Amino acid sequence: MATILGIETSCDETAAAIVVDGHDVRSNVIASQVDLHRKYGGVVPEIASRAHIEKLDAVIREAMAGAGCSRDDIDAIAVTSRPGLVGSLLIGVTAAKTLSWLWSKPLIAVDHVLAHVCSPAIDVNPAPWPAVGLVVSGGHTSLYRVNGFDSIELLGRATDDAAGEAFDKVASILNLPYPGGPEIDRLAQKGDPDAHAFPRTMLGRDALDFSFSGVKTAVLYEVNGPGKTTGGLEKLNPRQIADMAASFQACVVDVLVGKTMRALDQTGLSAVALSGGVAANSRLRSQLAEACARRGAAFYAARIQYCTDNGAMIAALAEHLYHRGERATLNLDVSARS
Repeated sequence: MATILGIETSCDETAAAIVVDGHDVRSNVIASQVDLHRKYGGVVPEIASRAHIEKLDAVIREAMAGAGCSRDDIDAIAVTSRPGLVGSLLIGVTAAKTLSWLWSKPLIAVDHVLAHVCSPAIDVNPAPWPAVGLVVSGGHTSLYRVNGFDSIELLGRATDDAAGEAFDKVASILNLPYPGGPEIDRLAQKGDPDAHAFPRTMLGRDALDFSFSGVKTAVLYEVNGPGKTTGGLEKLNPRQIADMAASFQACVVDVLVGKTMRALDQTGLSAVALSGGVAANSRLRSQLAEACARRGAAFYAARIQYCTDNGAMIAALAEHLYHRGERATLNLDVSARS
């Protein structure tokens, strides 16, 4: 059993957490940058990096205080080293290296996406493996075969826009605030998911990859007219915009659920684990749970507080890396790729 400080700065959340034994979350502090990036309609890397510099020290201190622990209680320091925005990753890794050296604690490098994959296990004991893992976020939409914390196999991934990216782009088309996912989820509650028959791109009978650029373009042309990119939104009333949001959301969810069921069939597994920022989407959680129930498959979803980027998932996965003997040196570098 280890007590691990997890640090996460891969994109636009500055986060730190203290986790004991891989599932006992003693603190989980997240400083969101949404307000800083909203007026730009997306994450600005330079602004994100500067915000991490300004907030990280206070976030780590708050996580330590919230867990009621001191440096002497910490067994290891875990940090996201890939993938993500390079400038943002460097802030977290530099802080983790400094604390590792100053406190004489082991340093553990964690892959951000694999931490998402394993996040549904944080509050589950024993862990839900083996399972098909579905990670859905702004930068990643992937399916995995998860045999255990140390055995994760990629089955399929987004070939163009990730689902969360498509949500943001469609929200921009509909003139909704950033980030688009929560706004579309909220607006879709008032709309008809069958109002528009947007294309469900399945990429072949056995394919497990994803493509969401087509539905994004379909929404654009449905709003503005074939081949047009502007001029149509002002002609729509609030109900029509809600119908557009609901139909788009239903399309994306249908593809995500369909591909996940396909992965169950191909792997012969009987459990699904959902994670990532878009895992907070209400329709995705309910539709995937219902599909699993029809198949007699177990369904596990990351708790809402562990869907967005957070330090708890970093520390939780690091527990298993720590006991496996994995250690990073002070020469640890970062990478934009998983």
